[in-house]
Amino acid sequence: MNITTATISHQGSRDSNQDLTGAIVGSRAACFVVCDGIAGTPGGEIAAQLACDTILEHFDGECHFDAQSLRERIRQANTVIQQNQKSLKTYSKMGTTLVSLFIDRDFQLAYWAHAGDSRLYLFRRGKLHSVTADHSMAQQMLDAGLDDSPVNNNLLYFALGVPRERDATSYSDILQLEDGDIFLLCTDGFWHNVTPQALEQTLLLAGSPQEWFDLLQPTWADAASDNYSAIAIWIGSPQETTRCHSLPDARHFLPPRQRQESP
Repeated sequence: MNITTATISHQGSRDSNQDLTGAIVGSRAACFVVCDGIAGTPGGEIAAQLACDTILEHFDGECHFDAQSLRERIRQANTVIQQNQKSLKTYSKMGTTLVSLFIDRDFQLAYWAHAGDSRLYLFRRGKLHSVTADHSMAQQMLDAGLDDSPVNNNLLYFALGVPRERDATSYSDILQLEDGDIFLLCTDGFWHNVTPQALEQTLLLAGSPQEWFDLLQPTWADAASDNYSAIAIWIGSPQETTRCHSLPDARHFLPPRQRQESP
């Protein structure tokens, strides 16, 4: 099972980048992590770094991975953040969002976990599926059928490092992978500036994860005020199922010369 990836991370118009990304692709397992330090309290970038480093340091891509290991990896990351909150008083309230994807290459299975409003998307057979639900007040309003416009989109009720009586992370069921599956892990700075339609339309033009990001770049480069980061993971040969032959809806993503040459 071939795995092809691409990563972007940019600070946007912010003074610093509190996003962290990381990946390990081994012969038997793979791990991908995207974290976004919570703004508004000191230490968000430290919490993101601690979470990302802890998960990757305890992951071995040359060993079999199972669902039981997933929860332990996330708990370890949360514990490390909480320990540093106590020892670093200035950062006693630091926290980070998290979205992580784990792949068992032996049995071609995928698992994921998330906390906060960093998201995981799955593209299967050319269709987009948002498989995580934001741990935000705005999402709670939408789920209740209420207008979320008065609510600050950045208000989160779960994240790593945020004290809660229960686990502040949501975990997936086991997903059997298919050839052509595409995963996208991204922070809110990314998905706030890219519509689902743009994700799907650019995917129809892309022959690789990096080409996909290159096509998406103009859609957020000028508008992004927040940090934006993402990892794209292609399983097998997605281009065989995603590339289209008729491009009327995707023409505006092409450079002018390609636009003129396209039928």
